[in-house]
Amino acid sequence: MSEILITRNHRLSAKKARAAAEHVALDLQKEYELECEWGDDGVLRFERPGLHGKLTLAKGEVTVLVNLGFLLWPFRASLEREIHAYFDERFA
Repeated sequence: MSEILITRNHRLSAKKARAAAEHVALDLQKEYELECEWGDDGVLRFERPGLHGKLTLAKGEVTVLVNLGFLLWPFRASLEREIHAYFDERFA
C-alpha cells in the first residue's frame, strides 16, 4: 500500500477546525464517493474500495493519513496536491 501523510498547522478554534473538517468530509463524499464517519475519539475516518484513511484534529494542527490500494497508486501525486489544496482552503 502507498501512504500519504500530511500534517498542517492552523490557527482555528476547535469549533472552527471541526467545521472545516466537516466541509472536507462533505467534499470527499461528493467528489470521491467516500464513506465518512466521526469516531468517538474525534477522528474522521473515510473509506471506499482501494482507499481508506483518517483525518485527525489537534489543537492548532490537522493531520490526514491516506492509504491507497494498488490501483490508486498512480494517482498518489494528484491526490496529495488536492489534499494540500483542501487544507489551504479550509484551514487557512
